[in-house]
Amino acid sequence: MKILVVLSRVPYPLEKGDKLRAYHQIRVLSQYYDIYLIALNDTPLHPQAEAELRQYCKDITIIPLSWPQRLWNMLRFFFKGLPIQCGYFFNNKARRIILQKIDDIHPDHIYCQFLRVAEYVKKVKIPKTLDYQDVLSKGMQRRYEAAPWYAKPFFKMEYRRLHRYERDIFPYFDHKTIITAVDRDMIPHSENEKIVVVANGVDFSKYVYSDAPKQYDLIFSGNMSYAPNIDAAEYLAKEIFPQLKAEFPGLKLVLCGTNPAPRVQALRSKDVIVTGWVDSMSEYYGKSRIFIAPMRLGTGLQNKLLEAMAMKLPCVTSTLAGRPLEGIEEGKEVIICNNTTGYVDAVRLLLNNPEKYAEISENGYRFVKEHYNWEAMTQKLVDLMQ
Repeated sequence: MKILVVLSRVPYPLEKGDKLRAYHQIRVLSQYYDIYLIALNDTPLHPQAEAELRQYCKDITIIPLSWPQRLWNMLRFFFKGLPIQCGYFFNNKARRIILQKIDDIHPDHIYCQFLRVAEYVKKVKIPKTLDYQDVLSKGMQRRYEAAPWYAKPFFKMEYRRLHRYERDIFPYFDHKTIITAVDRDMIPHSENEKIVVVANGVDFSKYVYSDAPKQYDLIFSGNMSYAPNIDAAEYLAKEIFPQLKAEFPGLKLVLCGTNPAPRVQALRSKDVIVTGWVDSMSEYYGKSRIFIAPMRLGTGLQNKLLEAMAMKLPCVTSTLAGRPLEGIEEGKEVIICNNTTGYVDAVRLLLNNPEKYAEISENGYRFVKEHYNWEAMTQKLVDLMQ
């Protein structure tokens, strides 16, 4: 059976959540089906990307998106009333390539990740699955609410367009998936209960507990050019960390992740380390005592939380990031906070109470081990595509 996977990004290297999800789903699906990959690309291609993906794919087509193409199609989508980010990833040349590939391959099923590629295949008469992944409109609404006055009109417009598109694209696809039940219930369609929850997992061969010497007391990780991570990093470094530093003078914080935006780089100091890209996130988790993710924007399941818990780091996070972890018990497997005082109190508790530290570490590890692995999660996709 042939599966055509259409992505808005090349799923390697794994520095972004959508790439991580796509890579591991392709890896598992390839055990059951022949995978044909089409990926759009708006960045320099990693030299090892194609070799890495050929382990799992029968055929790989990478379609570059130039800046002039992106700008022109964002303008087109603006006047068509469609989401600007869908325009960013769309052009007619890419559409012709994709449709020609479909004619050549004759896939039995098409799997699309994100709304951003739905426009390419929505009218193709082949069984199709759309992975909403997150509720993009809700994430945009939160950005609108937090944006400065001069940016609010744009974010409000994009929120409304995404909200409408999430509803209108629904009937074009035979199956729909999403990462969490929380996000499923926010998809603006009367039949959103039909969306299948396919959670992310953890690569337990990569994220293995390490009893390494601790160099950092607090770690926050992620793609540091992503707006919700930028906001969380600033909140952590400017509001939470200084209060902890007054009580624990030797405290060190590491902000670990690719492409740190200028606002993140500006947080760098003697006690706040900004790494940029690292070859091994697990190495940095192993060198850290506590994982903290004070997320205030964005949607979906935070892969960073799963990875940290898999390495037995006690995790402190927000309701926004913690609620998608179905079945988790606050105060037992993770500590959930809603304000600066709560974060300070939680870190203080973990630093001063070895018994509580060990309890959260072990319980969090067991929770992730039992509920989040790629093979079990992706089996739901296998079942959908049969």
